[in-house]
Amino acid sequence: MRQERIGFCLTGSFCTFEPVLAALARLCREYESVQPILSGAAAGIDSRFGAAAEFRARIEAICRRPVWDSLAQVEPIGPKKLLELLVIAPCTGNSLAKLAAGVADTPVTLACKAHLRNGRPVVLAVSTNDGLAANARSIGTLLDRKHFYFVPFGQDDPEKKPASLVADMSRLPQTVAAALAGRQLQPLLLREQAQ
Repeated sequence: MRQERIGFCLTGSFCTFEPVLAALARLCREYESVQPILSGAAAGIDSRFGAAAEFRARIEAICRRPVWDSLAQVEPIGPKKLLELLVIAPCTGNSLAKLAAGVADTPVTLACKAHLRNGRPVVLAVSTNDGLAANARSIGTLLDRKHFYFVPFGQDDPEKKPASLVADMSRLPQTVAAALAGRQLQPLLLREQAQ
């Protein structure tokens, strides 16, 4: 198993949780230490895709450690250099906008800010209905920033949701390995999005 310590943040794009949890399970088989971190939405909102408590239990079982879901729990990531890499998957439009603007008011955005102070990589797996609209600016800003790497993404339903973008979660483990080596997995833009 690889020794790099990975932080794995989940935000509130509930429709992508199943493929995200599959990618998380793969990472946990490849890396000895994967620390789950939940946004307030991921930790507390029940949706038509499942109950928050149920997802939390599944995540903790996959990672074999308790979730961090408070600002106090994630703040030491920076000063104590707790992680080699941080993943945000799914990364919603709200989280993208906050990261692009430097806002750190949730466990996920503060974990990112704390981690970046050490100049270490952050992997973003986009999942937003307005990636080609209001959040295009946020994506562009983060593509231009050091230490951010994206899981390859594309349109998930160009006919019904022409502005929607979703990362191919099956490529998350390869993106993590590439980011640890300091490179962006290519191609970044996918012609056809895996469902």
